[in-house]
This record gives sequence, C-alpha cells and structure tokens, in this order.
Amino acid sequence: MDDMHVKGSANRAKGLAEEAKGRVRSAAGDLTGDTGQKVEGTLEQVKGKAQQVLGKAQQKLANVDDDASHK
Repeated sequence: MDDMHVKGSANRAKGLAEEAKGRVRSAAGDLTGDTGQKVEGTLEQVKGKAQQVLGKAQQKLANVDDDASHK
C-alpha cells in the first residue's frame, strides 16, 4: 500500500471518530439543554465528515496513480 492510500485510510478513520465524538457531544447538549455543547458537537460532526471526504479522495488518487503506473 502506498503512502497516499495509508493517509487516506487514516483520515477516514479519524473522520469517523470525530463524527462519532460530535454525535455524543451534540446528544449530551440536547439532554442537558446546553446549546453551546450541541453546537460544538455539530461542528465536530461536520469536521469529521469533511475529513472522511478528504480520506476518500486521497484513496481514489492513490488508486488512479496505481492504475497509471501499471500501464
């Protein structure tokens, strides 16, 4: 596996973790009525989703590079 593919996998995993953390924080904000915590949780979810998209893009680039080098 090349470096870009590894980075992509790592970013996808980190993004999933960040999104999950945001869901928990947002739910805690809902339960406690803490709007600030709910907003922070939502922001973490968005950050996590963006990091997952970055990871997917890195993996696709790695696959394109692999395909090009095999021709």
